[in-house]
Amino acid sequence: MKLKKKKDIFFETLENMADTVVQAADYFSQHVSNLQDVTLFANEMKKYESKCDDYVHTIITELNKTFITPIERDDIMELTTTLDDVLDGLEATASRFYMYQLTDPDDEFVIQFAEILRQSAYEIQKAIHLLSQKKLLAIREYTIRLNDLENQGDEVLRMCIKHLFATVSDPIELIKRKEIYERLETTTDACEDVANVLESIIMRNS
Repeated sequence: MKLKKKKDIFFETLENMADTVVQAADYFSQHVSNLQDVTLFANEMKKYESKCDDYVHTIITELNKTFITPIERDDIMELTTTLDDVLDGLEATASRFYMYQLTDPDDEFVIQFAEILRQSAYEIQKAIHLLSQKKLLAIREYTIRLNDLENQGDEVLRMCIKHLFATVSDPIELIKRKEIYERLETTTDACEDVANVLESIIMRNS
């Protein structure tokens, strides 16, 4: 019986992180358009974020005790940090809904951002799984897509800020909404950061 080769701990943990980002982005996208329970929403997103933090801890621990790594140590750390930033961004947005008690965010712009982030999460997941298989050049398809999605995020931010100032006169409401839009756009930037790290890994290793 041929023993299955054990997956490298770094690649395995990065895959777990990417899978968690997908789960979180799916949950966020499904629930943000119809928030029945904003407390539950924020708590569930916090669980995903904590799970991702555990994976970060695993990678740091392994880096401290491993002499030879499958790719550059700095690349592993940077990829870990950028993946964590994506989940931090989603969780920070969810926590704002809770803090501001925005129980009715029937907001086409938030829904558009949520969909961009959901799609970005899947592109990240596919790219990270290819990294584990050392299929470096195949990753480029997904990094290009992530750049396109980030550009869409920029465009949505421009439209929603313009719409916000044209339609909302209550300054408190305006501040709340603007911060949420900007946090969502920053999270699309974090997805692009993952793509940029992957691009530099491709360049150095192919």
